Amino acid sequence: MGQKPITFLRQVIALCLYPELLNDNKFPEDAKQKAVRILQACGGHSLGSYSASQGIEVIRQDVAKYIEKRDGGIKSNPDDLYLSTGASDSIVTMLKLLVAGQGNSRTGVMIPIPQYPLYSAALAELGAVQVNYYLDEENNWALDIKELRRALEEARKHCNPKVLCIINPGNPTGQVQSRKCIEEVIRFAAEENLFLMADEEKQAVLGNLAEKARLTEEILNQAPGIRCNPVQGAMYSFPRIEIPERAIKLAQEEGQAPDMFFCMKLLEETGICVVPGRGFGQREGTHHFRMTILPPTEKLKILVERLKDFHQKFVQEYS
Repeated sequence: MGQKPITFLRQVIALCLYPELLNDNKFPEDAKQKAVRILQACGGHSLGSYSASQGIEVIRQDVAKYIEKRDGGIKSNPDDLYLSTGASDSIVTMLKLLVAGQGNSRTGVMIPIPQYPLYSAALAELGAVQVNYYLDEENNWALDIKELRRALEEARKHCNPKVLCIINPGNPTGQVQSRKCIEEVIRFAAEENLFLMADEEKQAVLGNLAEKARLTEEILNQAPGIRCNPVQGAMYSFPRIEIPERAIKLAQEEGQAPDMFFCMKLLEETGICVVPGRGFGQREGTHHFRMTILPPTEKLKILVERLKDFHQKFVQEYS
C-alpha cells in the first residue's frame, strides 16, 4: 500500500522485549522513555511477568485519559477498564459472558446489517440467536430506532433478546452515527433492558485518509449504477452496485452469489481485489462490495477509475 514502516511502535516493542537495547544509541530517546515507563509498570520490570487480569495499570491509565479527553472531560476510571488482545477477542469474550439459554429462552443478540462477520460467526458458535436490524442505506447507513424496535419485537416471539450491538463507525459501511442517534440508542437500550455493546474501535478519518474517502465517493458516484455513501470514520468503502439480470442468472447457474460473480470478474480482468457484500449482510435484492481506501492517493485514483470503467463495461456486456 506504500505505507512507511511504523518505526516508533516497533522500536518501543523491541526495547520492551529486550531491555538491554536501552543502552544502544541507535534508538531515539522518546522510544526509550516510553519503553522504560511500560517496563517500570510490569512486575519485575519485565514483559515476561504476569500482569493484572485487567491489563497493565499504566496502560489503563493512558486509555482512561484518552476516553476522558474524547468525551469532553467526563471522568473515566482505569479500574473500570479491561484490556484485550484486539477488538475481536474482547467481543467474543463479552458474548460468552452474555449468551445462555435453550429453545425460546436462548439469548438473542441484535446486530446491524451490514455487519462485521465476526459477530455472525461468534453467535453461531455460541448457539445464540442472531437478530438482524437493517441500517438505512438511503440515509447514509443511519440507525433508525423504529427499525430497532421492529427487530426487537419480532425476536421476542422466538428468543430472549438481551444484547444490542452497535458498530460505530460502521464496518463495512464506514458511516459515523450522529450524537442524536447515539443518545436515542442509549435510551432505547435502557428502556428495553438491553446490554449495550458499543464497538467503537475507530473514531475518525483524519488527514490524508479523509481526502481518499472523498475521492473514492466522488469518482464512484460518477458511474451510472454505482452508489457510494460518504466514508466518515473508516479505511474502507461499501459501494452499492447494479448487476444486470443476465449476470444474476449466470451467477446462479454457476452456484455463485451475484456480487461474488462481479468481484471475481473484476479480479480476473483488472487484478483489483474487493470483498463481496454478501459476507457482511445486505438487504435482499441489493449488491455491494467492500474496498480499502488505503493505497497512496494517486494509486487509489487510478484504481477507482479502473473499477468505475470495469463496472460500465460489465453492465454493457451482461445487459
